Amino acid sequence: MNAASCDLWRVLYWAVNIYTVLLFVYALASWFPDLRRGRWFYSLAALIEPVLMPIRRVVPPLGGLDVAFLIVLLVLQLVIRPELARLTFNACIPYF
Repeated sequence: MNAASCDLWRVLYWAVNIYTVLLFVYALASWFPDLRRGRWFYSLAALIEPVLMPIRRVVPPLGGLDVAFLIVLLVLQLVIRPELARLTFNACIPYF
C-alpha cells in the first residue's frame, strides 16, 4: 500500500483515541454542575451527544447510569480501535 493510505489510517486511529478522551471528559464534566458552564462544555456536547442520542433511544439510562456511554466506549475500544490498528499496521508495514 502507499503512504497516503498509511497516513489516512493513522489519522483515523488517532481520531478514535482523541474521541475516546473527549468522551471521558464529557462524562466527568457531567458529574460536576460547575464544570457544565461555559462554551467549552456546549462545544463538547455538540461532538458527543449526536453519537449518544440514538443509543439512548434504544437503551435508556438504567438507575442513573448512562448505558449509552458504556456502549459507545466498548464499541470504540473493542471493535473500531483494534480494526483500525490492524488496517494501520497492514498499510504502513511493507510486505516482504
